Amino acid sequence: MECPGSSSVVFDKTLTDYDFGPTHPMSPVRVDLTMLLADELGVLDGLRQVPAPVAEDDLIATVHDRGLIEAVTRCGTTPGHVDLERGLGTEDDPVFAGMHEAAAHVVGATVEACRQVWSGESLHSANIAGGLHHAMRDRASGFCIYNDVAVGIQWLLDRGVERVAYVDVDVHHGDGVEQIFYDDPRVLTISLHETGQMLFPGTGFPTDIGGPAAQGTAANVALPPGTADAGWLRAFHAVVPPLLREWRPQVLVTQHGCDSHMEDPLAHLMLSVDGQRAAYLALHELAHEVCDGKWVATGGGGYALVEVVPRAWTHLLAIVAGQPVDPATETPLGWRVHVEELTGRTAPFRLTDGRSPAYRDWSAGYDPETWLDRAIMATRTAVFPLHGLDPQP
Repeated sequence: MECPGSSSVVFDKTLTDYDFGPTHPMSPVRVDLTMLLADELGVLDGLRQVPAPVAEDDLIATVHDRGLIEAVTRCGTTPGHVDLERGLGTEDDPVFAGMHEAAAHVVGATVEACRQVWSGESLHSANIAGGLHHAMRDRASGFCIYNDVAVGIQWLLDRGVERVAYVDVDVHHGDGVEQIFYDDPRVLTISLHETGQMLFPGTGFPTDIGGPAAQGTAANVALPPGTADAGWLRAFHAVVPPLLREWRPQVLVTQHGCDSHMEDPLAHLMLSVDGQRAAYLALHELAHEVCDGKWVATGGGGYALVEVVPRAWTHLLAIVAGQPVDPATETPLGWRVHVEELTGRTAPFRLTDGRSPAYRDWSAGYDPETWLDRAIMATRTAVFPLHGLDPQP
């Protein structure tokens, strides 16, 4: 579908300056270990590595209130200063020196990925340091200072893109992106996540379908805890492809938090790396089917820093490059030694969890006795008719 080098990754090492400190779950080591693993496996050979610019305040302000930008800047330059009303200085979002510059750098990287794709310089482009989907217009939330994804989508809209689709597979609801575009009929947001009944941020239910001017442009699949590969993929394929085919976006933007994994410490889904890889492959195929391959992929959550994130996102980068890596591939010895020296932990030996990501297609029948199928049907019933689609199997 694409030639080596036709896609890109936006990255430089200083993106890891987005760092809430040594005890915070979202350690930037996960980004470092991903890029090192991808490099040692030759994945980066198939991608142009593009420098990540720092977003100017005016660009950030296309989405965020100036008051938030000022508060972030002040907290990052004034020792001891916090702004709890803006979500700054909380347990989730502790302040740190240079916070504005670090967060603006992540925004700049995602906007550059969007620019790469919309300009045609890249067919696909990725920013694995991005995907900070919880930040709201006026406040930080859930490890997210600025919402790089929303700024990237707004950048596309401001350049004349008429239809953007955003698909979020993080275990947590993509609430910030959804809310920012909730009443914008140009942006379709789809989020598959563990139900807000059980997990932060406590939102993202099937009845949340978009604002008065944009009914049907928000779709939420609230999955039961314990959902594993087969159930997750069943839900994905029952909702995402039909909506994307009907929406026909000009650009597909995706968020790939890998905290849906069974080993992630902050949530309760049970996916394997193999199931996550299957989702990445499906989104890649859909990008080619519905929008001529124009695909922007970001990272997101993921807190099994050694065991999961580097393998999952290496698969993502390989798929962005158009050169998927065999899941049975061994992780390089040098990478495993580096992991042990850096973290004292034993790195995974292969890129696979040894699972086969098979699922039962929705067309095979609906079982109202299962929580999973009721969740899927609730989403289809709420959203599909607004797109002229039949919610029934």
